[in-house]
Formats: sequence, structure tokens, C-alpha cells
Amino acid sequence: MTQKAFKYRFYPTSEQETLLRRTMGCTRLVYNRALALRTEAWYEHQERVGYEETSAMLTQWKKQENLDFLNEVSSVPLQQGLRHLQTAFTNFFAGRAEYPNFKKKHHGGNAEFTKSAFKWKDGKVYLAKCSQPLDIRWSRQLPDGAEPSTITVKLSPSGRWTVSILVDIEIETLPESPNQIGLDLGITSLIALSNGEKVANPKSFKKKRKKLCKVQKALSRKKKGSNNRHKARLKIAKVHAEISDARQDFLHKLTTRLVRENQVIAVEDLAVKNMVKNRKLSLSISDASWGEIIRQLEYKCNWYGRTFIKIDRWFPSSKRCGHCGHIVDKLPLNIREWDCPKCTIHHDRDVNAARNILAAGLAVSVCGATIRPEQSKSVKAGARKQKPKL
Repeated sequence: MTQKAFKYRFYPTSEQETLLRRTMGCTRLVYNRALALRTEAWYEHQERVGYEETSAMLTQWKKQENLDFLNEVSSVPLQQGLRHLQTAFTNFFAGRAEYPNFKKKHHGGNAEFTKSAFKWKDGKVYLAKCSQPLDIRWSRQLPDGAEPSTITVKLSPSGRWTVSILVDIEIETLPESPNQIGLDLGITSLIALSNGEKVANPKSFKKKRKKLCKVQKALSRKKKGSNNRHKARLKIAKVHAEISDARQDFLHKLTTRLVRENQVIAVEDLAVKNMVKNRKLSLSISDASWGEIIRQLEYKCNWYGRTFIKIDRWFPSSKRCGHCGHIVDKLPLNIREWDCPKCTIHHDRDVNAARNILAAGLAVSVCGATIRPEQSKSVKAGARKQKPKL
């Protein structure tokens, strides 16, 4: 069984919207208070406060006269907010994320309901303390017999209401394919495939950049705290939503096609977090969403029975000749095609890199051998900076 989330738009009634906004506000308040207390306890007393302590604090907060409104909403989203805070700290101490931030009202909000806080009846969702079901636009039906385990309601900064329904389902694996592919991620071409195909970069942000600048300039002219400033902020959020929707739609279609057509997919383990520190290319790298492409390929390969391989980020895929194996000393980013000085074979930089990535990935999958070049073994981790690819 695999957990899969199905996301839908819904349109709450005025009563539901009031209750949901209040629930999200209480969840945000509890999260921020718990974060502040945990931070203060550590920096002032060097004491660690965990989930159990914050849960006991929540019980005491509900008894306070100035916080008695916490009893007016379901207690489940409040507890889930504390669990999410514990997860954020766990990821921070494990080095997977930065220190947790305080939640802000204008960023929207979300509330997570477990089985005890919602009812699933006749294909309709009834949330706790709501007498009417949510008016969900069922863009696709849930699998037959699927029972939701968790329901998350989210309000985006643009004012869009969505509900995410998490279910346990059995995903059928795809028929085995004879195709194997290597991917080289870039900016000019979003993806170069080892079969010679190149996928153009849609540049979703660049298409909407002028429109975004226009509404941002309008926001800067509005008086702080005014209703017009609030309206201008919503317009900016809607433009960002358009950019995000276009990017996600393109990436999902692309990754789904690659997974359906190929049995083995090999990619480089890129250090995107370090590469976006390049001021000249940070915007283009972020717009390309390399990390999201790799993430989608990885979980879709796991779903559909494909083989997903990551190779070492220091493997010289671009500088290595795919015909004779010769590695050139330097290959600046402005050189998109080159001839091997040893065997004189002409290479397209990106396609050659994709073929080398596939060959290295197959070597790793077959024998588990390292594909890191000999000259890099003595270099300590982080001693060299990885250059972004155009």
C-alpha cells in the first residue's frame, strides 16, 4: 500500500470560511507560541522542550481567560501543528532544514484533520464543528474503496481554498520498458536526454515577470495598513500562483512522460542549494526547479516500479568524452559544443553529459562501483564549488 494525496479546489460557505479561518488562526497562534517558548527555553536556560511539554502547555493555555477562544475550534489541528513543529526541529537538528520560522497571517494557512476530526460519508467530507459538507470540485475521482486517513485544508496567499485528501491505495506498476535514459539538467535546455532529445525550458517566471513588476510597483504606492494595499497584495499573490501553476503543470507532465517511457532513469545529484548562491544564475536556476524535477522523478519511479539512479555530483559528465573516456582540463560554460583532442569526436555538451550520466548510472546499478574520478578522491567535501549548467 502507498500513501497518495489528492488535491482539490473547494468553495466554503460563509459559515465554513469563518470557522476555517478561525481554526487556522488558532493553529498559527499555538505554533508560534510553542516555537517562541522552545527557543526561549534553550537560549536562556539551555533546556530542551519537546512535543509532550508543548502539548501540556496547550492544555494550560486553553484554561486561560485570554486564550479561551482556543476551545471554540477543533483540538486536532492544534495538536497537529505542535507535531509539525516537532518535525521541523527534528529536521533542523538532523541538518536537513534551517531553524523553524514563525508563521505569518498573510502567507495563508492550513489545518490538518485526522480521522477523529472529520467524517467521510457518501463521498462527502464533513469537518469537525461543520454541519455542511465541503463544496469540493472533484476534478478526478478517488480510487474505489479509498478511505481518507488525513484531510488538510489550505488557504493560499491568493485566497484560493484547497483540500488535500490522503489515502492508502495500491498503485499498479507499469509494464517493463526496454528504454534507459540519462538526464542532464540545464537552463537553456531544461533537460538533455541521452537519446539526443532536448526539452526546452518554459521559463515560467520570465513570462510573467513584467506583469509581476507592474503589480509590485502598484503595491509600493499604497498606504501601509490600508484596504487598497491588501487588495494589491492579493494581486501579487495571484500572479505568483499563475507562475507556480504553470511550472508545476509542465513539470508533472514531463516527469510522468519520462517515467512511462523509460525503465531506468539516471540523473546527477546536484547541490542546488549551493548553486543558487551564484547571483548571476540564481534566478534562472530557481525558475528551472531542478530539485523539484529530481523529487518528482524519484517518487514516481518508486510508485510505478522504475529504477531511479543518482550519480555523484563530482562526476565530470560534461568534460568526459563519451567515446574514448578522455577528460579535458577546462570546459567553460560558454562552450556548448567541443571536439575531443584525443579521438576528434564532435560532442554536443549537454547530450554528451547525459550519455555519460547514463553510463555511470548503469555502472553503479550493476556493481555498485564508485564513479567519482581519481583526482577528486583527495578533495574534501565542500572544497570545490560546483558550477551551474547553462
